[in-house]
Amino acid sequence: MISNSNQPIVIIGGFLSNIKFYSDITRVLLEISGQSVYICQISVSDWLMSFSAKGWLNIMLKLKNTIDYVLEKHPNQKITLIGHSSGGVIGRLYLSPLPFEGYIFNGLKHVNRLITLGSPHYSLLSSPMRNHVQRILPDAFYGKQVDYISISGTAVDLRTNPSIINVISRICYRLLCGNGKTNGDGLVPVECALLKNSIHIIVKGAGHPFLFATNWYGKPENVKIWWSKILSLENNSEYN
Repeated sequence: MISNSNQPIVIIGGFLSNIKFYSDITRVLLEISGQSVYICQISVSDWLMSFSAKGWLNIMLKLKNTIDYVLEKHPNQKITLIGHSSGGVIGRLYLSPLPFEGYIFNGLKHVNRLITLGSPHYSLLSSPMRNHVQRILPDAFYGKQVDYISISGTAVDLRTNPSIINVISRICYRLLCGNGKTNGDGLVPVECALLKNSIHIIVKGAGHPFLFATNWYGKPENVKIWWSKILSLENNSEYN
C-alpha cells in the first residue's frame, strides 16, 4: 500500500542530533514535494536521557506535541513521518495504540506513512528500548494501515574496502549484525536498516552522519534520490 497525497511531513531526528541539523532536508523536501515540513523539537539533552523508558517517553511526548501542532495547521490530514536513525524506531513505537509508560499515543490515527533513514531496526547488541519495540511491534507491524519505507545507505562496504580508516565501521557492523565485513552506511549495516515487510530503498554511497555527515541521507542529492523512488512507487499501480 502506497498512498498518494499531498500531506504534511514530520521529521524525527536521530540520536544526539538537534533540530538545526535537519534544516537542509526540510528545505529540500519542501522544494521537491510541495508538502509542509516540520521538525520534532528534540534536543541533544533529550537524547542523553533516552537510555530508559522515561527518556523515550519524554521524546514521544515531544513528538506528540509536534503532531498536535501540525494537525491544527492541517486538520483532517494524514501525516508522513520521517525518522532518522533511532528516530525511526521511535516512530514505530509512536504508531502503537498500546499503553507506554501510562500514555497511549495511537499514532495510527494520524500517520499513514513511516519513512526510516538508516534506523537500527535490528541489532545483536541493542538498547532495551529498541528491543522492546521489536518485541511488541515486530517488523512492519501495521503494514495494512501504514506505508513502511526503510532506507539504507552504502557509504562503507567492508566486503570490498577493509581499510584501517574503516575500523570504527567494522566494529559497529559487528555489534549490530555480527558481521564486521558487510555493507552499510558507516554505522548501521544494510541488513539492520531494512525493516522486514517494508518497502526497501538503498541509496548508493549515502552515509550515517556519525561518520559521514557530508554525504548523509539528508544531503540534497540523496533526498532527491530516495524521494523520487517513493514517488515512482506512488505511481506504480502494483503498490496501490
